[in-house]
Amino acid sequence: MTDVTGASADVLHTLFQSDQGGHEQVVLCQDRASGLKAVIAIHSTALGPALGGTRFYPYATEAEAVADALNLARGMSYKNAMAGLDHGGGKAVIIGDPERDKTEELLLAYGRMVASLGGRYVTACDVGTYVADMDVVARECRWTTGRSPENGGAGDSSVLTAFGVYQGMRASAQHLWGDPSLRARRVGIAGVGKVGHHLVEHLVAEGAEVFVTDVREEAVRRITERHRDVVAVRDTEALIRVEGLDIYAPCALGGALNDATVPVLTASVVCGAANNQLAHPGVEKDLADRGILYAPDYVVNAGGVIQVADELHGFDFERCKAKASKIYDTTLAIFARAKEDGIPPAAAADRIAEQRMADAAAARAH
Repeated sequence: MTDVTGASADVLHTLFQSDQGGHEQVVLCQDRASGLKAVIAIHSTALGPALGGTRFYPYATEAEAVADALNLARGMSYKNAMAGLDHGGGKAVIIGDPERDKTEELLLAYGRMVASLGGRYVTACDVGTYVADMDVVARECRWTTGRSPENGGAGDSSVLTAFGVYQGMRASAQHLWGDPSLRARRVGIAGVGKVGHHLVEHLVAEGAEVFVTDVREEAVRRITERHRDVVAVRDTEALIRVEGLDIYAPCALGGALNDATVPVLTASVVCGAANNQLAHPGVEKDLADRGILYAPDYVVNAGGVIQVADELHGFDFERCKAKASKIYDTTLAIFARAKEDGIPPAAAADRIAEQRMADAAAARAH
């Protein structure tokens, strides 16, 4: 079923009626000359201009692309609110295979589309887009972050993403064991790519016992050749069953915490960099029922968005690092709120973020 515009009625229902909706603006973009087809979703500008990355992905249908943009934009509102940023949430998706369809002309056309919003949406990198792509987009759009240092940007944001996750781990240790030190703690990391390998460095430096796995053998080898004490594990299935594991850090794909993995987890804490770790609603309760402390993913992995937001003010790494270090305090506050309200930490984080957005919207109204 479609409406008079030809758009899927399900998409319009999601936008205007469902709990996943509530978005302020959704823009469908097309540039036939370059082949650009994109969706820009702005969930909220209550705290300031919407900020979120651009995903370049070969979606099976246009409806799937719109749904992904809506979900991702909503998630960015919560992430930016909990990171203490004066930004709302937005996300863009470009429909296509980045290996085959990405061209300079397409990226420039996309930049013009973002620029047409006049600063309501600030873009950055995401799956399928990179620093070099943002440099191209920025030629047409000044509301672009995640650029190279040569072009006035901050470059790779994975350094501070890993630092923030590390702070989340320290807060988890403080809450659960009364000491933020990770020395001698057994930490398992699934995915040692851009963020994961930086996280390993923090843990090794503190004296943690580190276990790693990755679908790419060369990523694991790079770690084990540099750090002989790091233990390589066959796969994620084996990693989550490591005896005596204290902390499990999913740093690869989303959906890592599901009906199959949660019952066999040996770790007391889950704290990782991957987005959307909870496979479906209810998993956070399953973790709590097993006595496993979950550090909400969008809270602890916010170091990257803190970095790209800072670009808008002239990037300063030490200023960003100081802000990312506050993820420790934010995570502790979430655990305290969860205990006080008798709810899982994921629900507590949502409540705090929603309150910040509601307060900002109310202040604007007056």
